[in-house]
Amino acid sequence: MRSGLFTLVLLLALVQVSWGNLSAVGGLSREKIAQPGESYEGTIELRNDSESPCEVRIYQTDYSFLATGETFYLEPGTSTRSNARWLSVGPHWLTVPGQGKASIHYAVSVPDDSTLAGSYWSIIMIEPTAPTTQTVSENQGRGQIGVTTLVRYGIQIVTDVGTKGTREITFQDSKLVERGDFRVLEIDVENSGNTWMSPFFSIELYDDSGTHRHHFESQRQRIYPGCSVRHSIDLTEVPCGNYKALAVVDNRDESVFGAQYDLWIQ
Repeated sequence: MRSGLFTLVLLLALVQVSWGNLSAVGGLSREKIAQPGESYEGTIELRNDSESPCEVRIYQTDYSFLATGETFYLEPGTSTRSNARWLSVGPHWLTVPGQGKASIHYAVSVPDDSTLAGSYWSIIMIEPTAPTTQTVSENQGRGQIGVTTLVRYGIQIVTDVGTKGTREITFQDSKLVERGDFRVLEIDVENSGNTWMSPFFSIELYDDSGTHRHHFESQRQRIYPGCSVRHSIDLTEVPCGNYKALAVVDNRDESVFGAQYDLWIQ
């Protein structure tokens, strides 16, 4: 595959989440625009839909990820664009009553530093102290076999500082791979700017005559600065032949980025 980069033109996705009987009202992320020297506060509301109380531990980590599938949860404040040291979080232990709610409070104090620009982020981890046990099978006369799991939930706290944020996308590795009976186009993209994005990703295929033949879309993914994601497009049903593939990363504002590839399907 041969690629040629060109710049074209890039909504925030709020995900409602629940984990078993425990849920976070408002989703997995909290974003706020602030200026150097400013402070702001927020709350994370937890809801327990079970009859029993749920005790949770609350702590902080840094967070980053790569297109290879690697995810990193580091000590708070160690990443280059971490805001963990700007945060104060409490309480550190909390009991959510059965059929009730409880709140975690956080406060962010942005340093009075004029060089700060773009997105800074970290995670508030919420970890139930009681593991969940699920029975897998039961053998007569031999007892039960069970799996015990301990789940933790991360709420991303994102601070967008100042007005000098930049949005840039770098197209990295691209390859056509065989997965059993499936043919998949994989394209890795990195956020090489300093502001987080949650762009749409699409592929347009044109044949040798320049006629548009196929349109594909991949799942929308949040990308933080310095992080990368992999988009996988199923091309199994595309007939063999030579194609021009236009990959578009569209943040649905004024920033759209694209790459063109020569694609040979045999």
